[in-house]
Amino acid sequence: MNWWAWVIAGAILLGAELGFINAQFYLVFIGLSAIVVGAVEFAVPSFPPWAEWVLFAVLAIVTVSVFRRTIYERIRHDAPNPVQAGPAGDFVTLPTALAPGESCQIEYRGSFWTATNGGDTTIAAGARARIQRIHGLALVVHASAAT
Repeated sequence: MNWWAWVIAGAILLGAELGFINAQFYLVFIGLSAIVVGAVEFAVPSFPPWAEWVLFAVLAIVTVSVFRRTIYERIRHDAPNPVQAGPAGDFVTLPTALAPGESCQIEYRGSFWTATNGGDTTIAAGARARIQRIHGLALVVHASAAT
């Protein structure tokens, strides 16, 4: 393959990873491997075609297995953890009385949710309740003394 074909293939793989899909950085290292092979063939025009493919395979496997996890975690470590960034601890106002184990519909942050009373006391209509956790698509709430 010509050196420029390796570079174009590498650029397409990089663009696919960064622009269209999130393959968790696998395509980045495969694309970089293709670009390195193109650079080697540019520098050494007599490089045999079978050696290009071997070099590409070795580079792709080594870079993905050695560097991908470390770099991916460094780049993605700032992303919020959906479990920690959830609504647990927030307060909601219940439109109806809610006995233990019962559910009702509430509006929370612009969406309608099912709220389930996870406590052992009835929550009065119009009272505020604390969100303890999310269970499936329901907010599990408990009576709260907060006003």
